[in-house]
Amino acid sequence: MDIDKYRQAFPGLEDKVYFNFGGQGILPQIALEAIIETYQYLQQYGPFSVGVNAWLSEQKALLRSAIAQELNVSPTTITLTENVTAGCNIPLWGMDWRGSDRILMTDCEHPGVIAVVKEISRRFGVEIDIAPIKETLNQGNPTEVIARSLRPNTRLVVLSHLLWNTGQVLPLAEIVKACREYPNCDRPIRILVDAAQSVGSLPLNLTELGVDFYAFTGHKWWCGPAGVGGLYIHPEAFEEIQPTFVGWRAVNTDAKGELLGWKNNGERFEVATSAYPEYEGLRAAIAIHQQWGTPLERYQKICQLSQFLWQELSKLDKIQCLKTSSPEAGLVSFRVKSDRSHLQIVNELEKRSFFLRTIVDPDCIRACVHYFTLESEIEQLVATIQELVQVLTL
Repeated sequence: MDIDKYRQAFPGLEDKVYFNFGGQGILPQIALEAIIETYQYLQQYGPFSVGVNAWLSEQKALLRSAIAQELNVSPTTITLTENVTAGCNIPLWGMDWRGSDRILMTDCEHPGVIAVVKEISRRFGVEIDIAPIKETLNQGNPTEVIARSLRPNTRLVVLSHLLWNTGQVLPLAEIVKACREYPNCDRPIRILVDAAQSVGSLPLNLTELGVDFYAFTGHKWWCGPAGVGGLYIHPEAFEEIQPTFVGWRAVNTDAKGELLGWKNNGERFEVATSAYPEYEGLRAAIAIHQQWGTPLERYQKICQLSQFLWQELSKLDKIQCLKTSSPEAGLVSFRVKSDRSHLQIVNELEKRSFFLRTIVDPDCIRACVHYFTLESEIEQLVATIQELVQVLTL
């Protein structure tokens, strides 16, 4: 596909050089139009009516199927949420915690998830263990680090598939296997994955991976609207968690409106009215990625471009990439040897229409490439960074 013509579908790319897909993706025009058209449809035929409500049920099912296709799972296993953090909260608060339980978490998790785990520890007396994954970025075995950190009363492992700060891809299948085979546990060790950076970036088959909970969002690598995400729940772990926030979407009723009990699928953990036009926006965004290529083809292109960026940055004297080998995904984190802070450098880049972000721990700058990033954009970014470093260190 002609990449220049394809990029015209993303109008936000016209006036900027964008390297922050891990923060939020560029919304394609077709997704914006789908959102607007859905709002118009709702106002024309509703916004609340028998016909509109039936139509919305159909559209929700279509989005669930589109997501399930990308993740290689059944649509019944998908809960629609607002974002990754909402998805993580569902199993974290839905588990029946005991005071003797332990949660194992890596030292590379996002503050939003860390905050939830700490609050659960405070309320229920659950102990938190930290697996030092950060040190395995360039050497060591993350699976062995996780396995050594497990305890007989470890109830849940919380980790990211693609680390948001360093760009490391964890060997999730191996980690799941290590947790399943850990001896002397009276209950299975469940695995909750923060998939903020992996969904829409890595090719995924959650059925084969065997994870219990996989929380994701649509507004990053899928380039959908902010406010729509989801949670995959493995069928074997489904009955182990209970809804914390409860609403009409979660229950079945009879003709008189009497409650019949929980729904027996991912809808059990959905609550009530949502911004449904955004659902259509995400579905349109997923579709446009599928037009370009399969998840594997998109991932291969991402890796090709991230390798190019990593190689070009590594040539600069005052740049140190965190990874000492080629990236395994679209995140490239690096340090700048300068008397200016990384935030000052990112601000200077943004003034020149280059969009990146800083990371606090480890202290670095993160650039994200997507499959439709241009090599010429990477060359422009590297040249501008080199120029800025020279100017800022004078």
